Amino acid sequence: MSCHRATQTQTIEHPSLVRCVLVLLSLTMTTQVGCSSSNGIVYDDQLLIGIDMHLHTGEWEKIPPSTQNYLAEKFPFPLNLNPEPLAEDTLSAQGIIDQLDNAGLDQGVVFAVYAPHSVGIATNAEVIDLLDAKPQRLWGLASLRVDQWDTERDQQLANLREVLSHPRMIGIKLAHAHMHIRFDDPQYDPIYALAGELNKPVYLHTGPSPFNGTLADPPYTNPIYLEESIKRFPQTQFILGHMGFDFLNKAEGNLEECLALGKQYNNVFFEPSALGSGASDPEGTLYKRVLRRTKEEGLVDRMIYGSDGPQYPGFLADYATRTRDAMKAAGYTAEEAQAVFKTNFERLFGLSP
Repeated sequence: MSCHRATQTQTIEHPSLVRCVLVLLSLTMTTQVGCSSSNGIVYDDQLLIGIDMHLHTGEWEKIPPSTQNYLAEKFPFPLNLNPEPLAEDTLSAQGIIDQLDNAGLDQGVVFAVYAPHSVGIATNAEVIDLLDAKPQRLWGLASLRVDQWDTERDQQLANLREVLSHPRMIGIKLAHAHMHIRFDDPQYDPIYALAGELNKPVYLHTGPSPFNGTLADPPYTNPIYLEESIKRFPQTQFILGHMGFDFLNKAEGNLEECLALGKQYNNVFFEPSALGSGASDPEGTLYKRVLRRTKEEGLVDRMIYGSDGPQYPGFLADYATRTRDAMKAAGYTAEEAQAVFKTNFERLFGLSP
């Protein structure tokens, strides 16, 4: 037993073997789902270009144990027995690029995260390292700490302003439920003001989260509590991540509130990441409804594709396929699908095609 374990651990930790297994698993997933080619996403008889605006990075040791266990459960045996090498590889610049390639996606956006209460920290500096390593393929969203806002507000805002001067840092990422701040608390208005001043859209996690340490009360999860800030800062673009999905009950959650805000305010956008994952919506029923309701409300031009990956080998390819299939079922034309996968993103972030 001990000899077998030693051999197994040595094999799993071998960097080149980890990369080989990661790529093979991703390629297998892509082949199974039949969604993508090396040049794009197949939609009817057209090839669409895709951008994934919701990707994560970080160091394994900075992830809380409960979140480490959550990620490890997604890895195939025997890699889940010693998940750190595969996790580190998956979250690296090259690991993210491999998954983008296997999903037929052209570019991706990596998030900085400051959520010590729940999922941990991925610093702005770590994200910038990835952007500098793959400047033709990756963009970034910056973030900031708020757990000592009373004493550190000015310094945190100054740091955020400096980070946003990096040419590949194109927006701000906040997760109120993870960061323990209310949507309707005006003391965080300076963040939205800075975003408007610099023309950097703000991505916000909406809906209850499955991770330990998050807050599930409506003021932290329901974007309707953000309405006053949306009104106060019309020059700031707000992206409602997950479209209010209730991860705890695997239910629709605050979808209608998100759509109502989008109908009322032109500076509200949507991102449907994690809605169509196999665990939460295996038949894609909920995802189809979300896409169909968005189309019914005439808000397809406000939706931007994101996956919440890379998570595990093959995740980006699987999520792109689920999205493609849900779009078809919801009656999206190829032009509308291309808008969600790419052109809405470029328009919102002011990027040239």
